[in-house]
Amino acid sequence: MAKQFDVAVIGAGAAGMMCAAVAAQRGKRVVLIDHAEKLAEKIRISGGGRCNFTNINTGPANFLSENPHFCKSALSRYTAQDFLALVKKYRIGHHEKHRGQLFCNDSSEQIIAMLKAECSAGDVNWRMPCKVLSVVKEGEGFVVATDHGDIAAESVVVATGGLSIPKIGATDLGYRLATQFGLPLVEPRPGLVPLTFDGPSWAPFAPLAGIALEVDVSTGSGKGKNARNVKGGGLFREDLLFTHRGLSGPAILQISSYWQPGTPIVLNLLPEMDVAEELIGSKTTVKKQIGNVLSQWLPARLAEGLLLANGFALDVRLADLPDAKLRQLGDAINRWAIVPTGSEGYRKAEVTLGGVDTRALSQQTMMAKDVPGLYFIGETVDVTGWLGGYNFQWAWASGFVAGQSV
Repeated sequence: MAKQFDVAVIGAGAAGMMCAAVAAQRGKRVVLIDHAEKLAEKIRISGGGRCNFTNINTGPANFLSENPHFCKSALSRYTAQDFLALVKKYRIGHHEKHRGQLFCNDSSEQIIAMLKAECSAGDVNWRMPCKVLSVVKEGEGFVVATDHGDIAAESVVVATGGLSIPKIGATDLGYRLATQFGLPLVEPRPGLVPLTFDGPSWAPFAPLAGIALEVDVSTGSGKGKNARNVKGGGLFREDLLFTHRGLSGPAILQISSYWQPGTPIVLNLLPEMDVAEELIGSKTTVKKQIGNVLSQWLPARLAEGLLLANGFALDVRLADLPDAKLRQLGDAINRWAIVPTGSEGYRKAEVTLGGVDTRALSQQTMMAKDVPGLYFIGETVDVTGWLGGYNFQWAWASGFVAGQSV
């Protein structure tokens, strides 16, 4: 005989544990199922092991989706302040690191322990490690077949995450279940991921690996400092990191979610300076070589690499360069347009863009409109946040509203 529950939650990550805890504390009989040996590995490794658990500036503009208004309801009903209140209730020390990003002072294990305690407060049943073999609609409810026996439930919540970081157990189960029940998908692809360039075009810059600096980065139709969520565009001021294969760092992770294959990203390596204007204005007073001039503003290796890549001799004096050449150099620094050939893929991606098409879900409850009792939450759905705690806040918010509804 199948074991009977009100709610079966598949996936014991951030969204799944939040949903299970909220539903169970409402008095529902909840079973939480996960195939992994270790609980919530993505929470554990996040934020360098300190878990960037939310961002106090979270709003709908910080998310990408084919249906951008969908996230508003959940984010307004369970805010960053609501999760922060839970963190404070458990006396977890935390700090703001950068632009509203909140981290644990000690360890991400504290967030996992807090969510486990919240589940225990509602007597959640655990099945872990336990593999889901199938989900079948039977009458008013569902039967979830697992390698530990069948589970009957009135509602099923799919919180299985995306395809990012397969080495910690990411699977496509959520997408397969959505397709099985007739829900459309927005094509998944890696998000918050380093970008790569082909060998020959990147050869001049490969020796710059390890150099980091703050830049402006944009792509698509992003124009101006406020163009942060233009469809297909965006602009961010964050740190850039050169790697042997391409570019990384927060600036690139952010823009990767907006970047479309075949289009350039545009880097401003000195966002507070009009380089051409500065160089031309200094010609009569500065006797230095051009390499030494640039090294005042940029890391020396980067200045040298940019000069060589743009056909400049390192020892030529600034005063001897025509204005047209200095404008060319200024463009190469303030408006460096470069076309990535790809990304580091799901192996290095922090999140998965796309997923279950939110137009098939209720924004109030996260339930599939045409399949009563079936819910999709968290990273499984087509709502993706910026880098900096936003994706965890979506997990908490979407888990909360589903937990309130089931």
